[in-house]
Amino acid sequence: MNNTQQTKKRRYITGFDGLRALGVLGVILYHMNPNVFKGGYLGVPIFFAISGYLITDQLITQYQKMGKFDFKTFFVKRLKRIYPALVAVLFSTSAYIVFFERNLLANLHKIILTNLLNVYNWWQIVNGQSYFERFANNESPFTHLWTLSIEGQFYIVWPILMVCMLKLLKKRSRLFNVTMVLAIFSAVLMAILYQPHIDPSRIYYGTDTRMFSILFGCALGIVWPSARLRADIEARDRVLLDTIGIVCFVGMAFLFMQLTDQGAALYRGGMFLFSFLATVLIAIVAHPGADWNGVLTNPIFSWIGSRSYGIYLYQFPVMIFFESKMTNIADHQVLYHVIEAVMILLISELSFRYIEQPLAHFDYSQTGVFFKSLFSRKGTQSRRTRIIAFVSMFILVAGMTGAVQATTVKPGAANNSQLAKKINKNKKANAKRNAKLIQEAKKENRQKKLAQKNASLSRSLSISSSQELESRAKSHPVNEQLGKQYGIPQTALQAAQNMQITAFGDSVMLDGQNMLQQIFPKMLMKADVGKQMVSVIGEAKGLADQGALADNILVGLGTNGPFTPEQMDQLMAVFGPERKVYWINVRVPTREWQNPVNDTLNRATKRYKNLVVIDWFDYSNSHDDWFYADRVHPNTVGGPYYATYIAKQILNVKS
Repeated sequence: MNNTQQTKKRRYITGFDGLRALGVLGVILYHMNPNVFKGGYLGVPIFFAISGYLITDQLITQYQKMGKFDFKTFFVKRLKRIYPALVAVLFSTSAYIVFFERNLLANLHKIILTNLLNVYNWWQIVNGQSYFERFANNESPFTHLWTLSIEGQFYIVWPILMVCMLKLLKKRSRLFNVTMVLAIFSAVLMAILYQPHIDPSRIYYGTDTRMFSILFGCALGIVWPSARLRADIEARDRVLLDTIGIVCFVGMAFLFMQLTDQGAALYRGGMFLFSFLATVLIAIVAHPGADWNGVLTNPIFSWIGSRSYGIYLYQFPVMIFFESKMTNIADHQVLYHVIEAVMILLISELSFRYIEQPLAHFDYSQTGVFFKSLFSRKGTQSRRTRIIAFVSMFILVAGMTGAVQATTVKPGAANNSQLAKKINKNKKANAKRNAKLIQEAKKENRQKKLAQKNASLSRSLSISSSQELESRAKSHPVNEQLGKQYGIPQTALQAAQNMQITAFGDSVMLDGQNMLQQIFPKMLMKADVGKQMVSVIGEAKGLADQGALADNILVGLGTNGPFTPEQMDQLMAVFGPERKVYWINVRVPTREWQNPVNDTLNRATKRYKNLVVIDWFDYSNSHDDWFYADRVHPNTVGGPYYATYIAKQILNVKS
């Protein structure tokens, strides 16, 4: 590559640093607050498209100049660029887990190995790892590393495939057509595999469903080689390029604000369109005749862009470990997120200076000489180098210890806390009784429909039921001690015995299952750890189609992540206007979505007359003694208050 070509390449790469900066900032802000920065995850397609363009541009240029591609040099450079920081984050995170978060030991050895082998995204798919569960011990500090596995697979497969195509197809037009066919196939596969109301993590993680973003960049590298782009273009062409850049940027910004991470629009064309716009913007930035390179080139963007790899790597471990120690993030979102951002940037800078850059230029043939000098009194290594080396070795050993210890930890036994044992026990018990309750619900719903055909019969049943409650309250009282202690009249407790309720919830509801079902024996509970809105919509529709959905609905969702008003509308549409819906709001002070979720529920009561919000947050928020250490799940003291407060709201008992 001559000096002119090197200058041109350096020029557009500075603009790419700006794009990377925007992408990584979007991703971090999204993970910090998905309510406000709901499209931040779209930073990843930008990374993919840039990688596809740069690698393809480099590959074709070298092949046409030399008649071959230097695979050895390419792979060595990739290894030296990617693995030092990746190994650092894997083993430093593992070391932290060993000392401070041992509940995360399960599968740690598999996570490290699959990341090193560039197949972690497929491991996540096979093991049912959700990208969208944000609480209840489901968050992993490694979740985000799926992108590196896809990039690693690309670096291995694409050069080989590209050289084969160059030899067989020869013409750029044919290469472009094949690449675009593969990209379109990937996008179509994403659209086909997406199923509404089901966790989309499979298609979010999949190489097959995400490769169109990279392939767009590859296609651009085929038809837009940097060596052929000239700075001396006519003024009207410059204006045209800049205008196209503006259109693409505005379009990307619009999609950033509109597309939600679990919405159908994202997977059925939205991400495809965003990736296409990003690729066209990359083409404009790469062109020396356009002004977009200068727009995206500034010291701040250049700094962030050059360190974007480390920033991306360290974001999840910092956020998850920091937030696990903080207990009131919901009320101090700005302060805590500023602290997190500073920590991420600081660690990334240290990684860039003392790990990524030194090891990217290190001559590994001199490894033996380096270690000999390191442990020798007469060695030439500086004091700073020795300190960094010994600290790194300590972290590496501690991290490897965690990987070894993880082999003895059963995934199901990773959390042996009192809370975890209780939830698991309740989950097993609940699964056994649900089938029977579904059959009973179907039968009772059929009887109600028959009764409704005869109005006089319906009225007489109502009167006899009221008289029967008074009689049974005197002759066969139930839950007497519970009623007296928590202020529930016996007639209300009698009514609860035959009250059909279908409940949908997460681990908080599952935690309170025993007492809720003690008060409401006919409560069909569909609750699970990490459950979110997207899965409940499908569950509710399934029960409705079976005729097993009760007239009274109890919902407890929002602990594991926010939901949109649109998702709530979908669920309420399944319930219909005739059913009474009781929705428990959330107390999750350790997450930023607590207040937005509760605000969404309060606003929804204005749209739905059949919706009642059970204000568990206000009732419990001043009672930290009611909760386990996570400040979310009621403990043995708070559990009865949780269940009886919900019961009183459903039974219309005044406190």
